[in-house]
Amino acid sequence: MVERRLTCLAVIVLLWGAAILKNLISLQIVHHREYAVRARSIQEVIVEIPASRGTIFDRDGRPLAMSLAARSVFINPMKVDAGVASDLLGYLLHMDRAELYLKIKQAADAHRGYFIIKRKLSTEEYANLLHLKSSIDWISLSHESQRHYPNGALAAHVLGSVDFEEKGNAGIEKGLDAELRGTSGSTRLLTDVHRRGIAPQTTTPAKPGVSLTLTLDERLQFVAEREIAAAVLSHNAASGSVVVMKPDTGDILAMASYPTFDPNIPVERGENPKPRMNHAFSVPFEPGSVYKVITLSAALETTNLRPETPINCNGGKLTLFRRTIHDSHAGMWVVPMATVLAKSSNIGAIQVGLKVGQVNMHDYMLRFGFGQKTGLPLPGESPGKVYRLERWGKTSLASVSMGQEVSVTTLQLAQAASVIANGGMLVKPRLVLKRGDRAEPVATPVRVLKPENAITMRQMMEGVVLVGTGSRARLAGYSSGGKTGSAQIYDYASKRYTHTYNGSYMGFAPITNPQVVVVVTLNGTQGETGFGGQAAAPVFKIVAGEALRVFDVPKDLQENVATPTLVAMEQEDLNDLAIADLGAARPNILEETAEAEIGPPVYGPHPVQTAGGAPQGPPVAALPAPPKPQGPRVPNFSGMTMRAVLAEAAAKGLSILPDGSGLARVQSPPPGAPLHQGERIRVRFTR
Repeated sequence: MVERRLTCLAVIVLLWGAAILKNLISLQIVHHREYAVRARSIQEVIVEIPASRGTIFDRDGRPLAMSLAARSVFINPMKVDAGVASDLLGYLLHMDRAELYLKIKQAADAHRGYFIIKRKLSTEEYANLLHLKSSIDWISLSHESQRHYPNGALAAHVLGSVDFEEKGNAGIEKGLDAELRGTSGSTRLLTDVHRRGIAPQTTTPAKPGVSLTLTLDERLQFVAEREIAAAVLSHNAASGSVVVMKPDTGDILAMASYPTFDPNIPVERGENPKPRMNHAFSVPFEPGSVYKVITLSAALETTNLRPETPINCNGGKLTLFRRTIHDSHAGMWVVPMATVLAKSSNIGAIQVGLKVGQVNMHDYMLRFGFGQKTGLPLPGESPGKVYRLERWGKTSLASVSMGQEVSVTTLQLAQAASVIANGGMLVKPRLVLKRGDRAEPVATPVRVLKPENAITMRQMMEGVVLVGTGSRARLAGYSSGGKTGSAQIYDYASKRYTHTYNGSYMGFAPITNPQVVVVVTLNGTQGETGFGGQAAAPVFKIVAGEALRVFDVPKDLQENVATPTLVAMEQEDLNDLAIADLGAARPNILEETAEAEIGPPVYGPHPVQTAGGAPQGPPVAALPAPPKPQGPRVPNFSGMTMRAVLAEAAAKGLSILPDGSGLARVQSPPPGAPLHQGERIRVRFTR
């Protein structure tokens, strides 16, 4: 009996031991890896180590955007009482208690074990929570970074902003987000039963984001933003933009847009998006008369037209296919092509465009970069609009010649103006100067104009400033060239041009060796004071003058030279606003009073009257009478060597600005013209 009991007990012990052995084999051998992973998931926590976002600097190393240390508070909604947590944290963090309670309850219902109560705690909030955490273990604090823009709204449209996760959502922050963000690291942390960290096991270090050095100059950016804001407000414009660019490298020295915003303030739901739009980069418009620079440049390249070539402006009126276009300059007949640009004649520009032809005009639109993105690393760039040739109508060539039926951005105009300023090369705009310590390469420029034609265009654009519609852009101590524009805004609903305008000015300085290009655009101006010559040209004057000072460009003119007095009722290029009878299918282009002239008019003679009073038209070869001499006349240097020109000029006490080498071919002012006190004679030499 006893032996049977011992045998049963032994069998039970053996079976029990076998079961234990079986479980040990299962735990330690068969399922070891599975249980080890489960154990680690309970005992260890993987904590992400965020990478520091790269700093953004201006071209001189001044910080424009940086990341600062910040703290956040979070809880486990499944292990707290939502009512207690919302009451306590709502009071300490100045948050709405009911809203916070609802969010915690929703997180708990969704079985979320991690919920951030508030990011970017203030010093006071962090101190209060740190003191409270010693007695309440369900409050957790974390360290992270906060994006900070030390200059507030300065360059906001270029820099952009980031969201609450430090991801770029606009501007360069979004365009180069992958480089700026870097790569996050991680650490495996051993925890106790209360999930408190004991010691790190393994760590993968975070790789910081790449720092960027932009081509912007903080000082110029400030001036550009200040001046465009003042111009928009004083002329009741809807928006405005300025681009300052180095014509040789394409460096964007300033890109300002108004209205603006502060990237330090997060985007709010329902916020008006317009202040965050980069108008210089993303908003195209019809350029109007500034585009005549492209028309005349194409003419120099593809026709035999020269600055002195007579152009028949037809008395300020032209009818093409039942479309009638008027100039603001009533009575302007035959004038040199240079005067067409200086006085911004629509009819003259159309006559030039007709000689260029549709194919060549379309070709040079593309060569100057219109209808194409510039490629800056910013989101939302507009390529503008250049219609395909098959879509051009009967009068499209006339429209394009004076800056209609084409849309451009302020940045594209700066790129086009740089072609004239740098001797005929199209350079790609550049915004990033360095990535980390690695310099960003300059893209290879593309030849658009012959050097001699680019120089000729510079001289004609200087005439716009000296005797044309750009008088208010004249700089103290520096020569400059430019072009005004006042394009009416087209209303697609009514299919008519309205009485609101895009007032523009594009220019460069100094003439002989331009160091800076500045383009100014005011969108939605009202009335005559909103035209380009009156609203945009003064902005160019201040911004370009500051740029030349900042970069220490030597002055090439005397500052005490007297300038002619402005006529009280000035005329601007109405020619953007010419009258046209287009019929039902096309918009009407209304007439505008044009911008002021300086000095005596350069119109041609009035048409001859018959006995019945009907005009017979102008003498075709008639040119405007030269103004009365007010000083010594300019000698004729044509065909002379540079040495001979300089010797004769020195003997007569004249100041010469030579350009090129070989024999003198072109000079400005022309031979026989009166020379004002302090004025220099520009002579171009070619072989």
